Amino acid sequence: MAGSDEVNRNECKGAVPIHTWVLISNFKLAYNMLRRADGTFDRDLAEFLDRRVPPDARAQEGVSSFDHVIDTSTGLEVRIYRGAAAANNGAAGAGAVTLPILDFLAGAPSPDPFPVILFFHGGSFAHSSSGTAIYDNLCRRFVKLSKGVVVSVNYRRAPEHRYPCAYEDGWTALKWAMSQPFLRSGADARPRVFLSGDSSGGNIAHHVAVRAADAGISICGNILLNAMFGGTERTESERRLDGKYFVTLQDRDWYWKAYLPEDTDRDHPACNPFGPNGRRLRGLPFTKSLIIVSGLDLTCDRQLAYAEGLQEDGHHVKLVYREKATIGFYLLSNTDHYHEVMEEIADFLRANL
Repeated sequence: MAGSDEVNRNECKGAVPIHTWVLISNFKLAYNMLRRADGTFDRDLAEFLDRRVPPDARAQEGVSSFDHVIDTSTGLEVRIYRGAAAANNGAAGAGAVTLPILDFLAGAPSPDPFPVILFFHGGSFAHSSSGTAIYDNLCRRFVKLSKGVVVSVNYRRAPEHRYPCAYEDGWTALKWAMSQPFLRSGADARPRVFLSGDSSGGNIAHHVAVRAADAGISICGNILLNAMFGGTERTESERRLDGKYFVTLQDRDWYWKAYLPEDTDRDHPACNPFGPNGRRLRGLPFTKSLIIVSGLDLTCDRQLAYAEGLQEDGHHVKLVYREKATIGFYLLSNTDHYHEVMEEIADFLRANL
């Protein structure tokens, strides 16, 4: 059982910078207000509380963005981020994608290779959007790291849209990105697509990557940040960290019940991909993975087991385990964890382009 709220708050404050503690504590407060015991969700209040920023075609700190609907049947929208003009920074590759928006969308492949990062925001399948300020900022950082393009997917959220809606939207976004000439680059004019996400977004990236491998679509790599996995049996880290460092098992259980099909449990393959009802990936042309794990995230054992499962099935995994990091450390540049992990991401992108 978790200790008292006061003890847990003091532990959190001692483990993370005050700005991070305030940021995540505010999210937790809002999340607690939005979840209802009957499994419903106050979407109107969630939209009101979500701190969003609009797209900005101007180069803010070297990165511009715009929103674009890619599937009118579901209203699926993406936010596309691109680097500033090459004249300002001498950049190649991504510098070629700094045309006016309409010209950019209609553009031809670039001769200089650049990565396309298809990003899925977190929020336990229920919260946030591609316009949420913390994710807008993270995607801008990814553009600077990669010198490429980031496509942030505004997937449908639970509980209004349960499994497999988020995965279907991820798959639609991948197919769209793979088909766009302006996202192709290099001498072979191919799309160099990476999948990435945090929390539920990392979960989505995994499942979209599996579907891509089944379909023979080549992905350059997966970048998972504290990916959200679970299962019916409690792990050691779940028991030890329940109620500490912002998250409780009760929280996680609510979100899984809100997303998974009714009358299923947390051993559903969506939640527990290598569990008793899951599927092993040996022999599948699954992409390389960079897996970022925070040691103070109560689901860290789940994430470590996921990395081990990929390795057992013969797939390439780079595991970055930050023992003293909490959830969301990659959202603010106020720790060594942040800067070191951003370097790992940049290295992974370069190595697999």
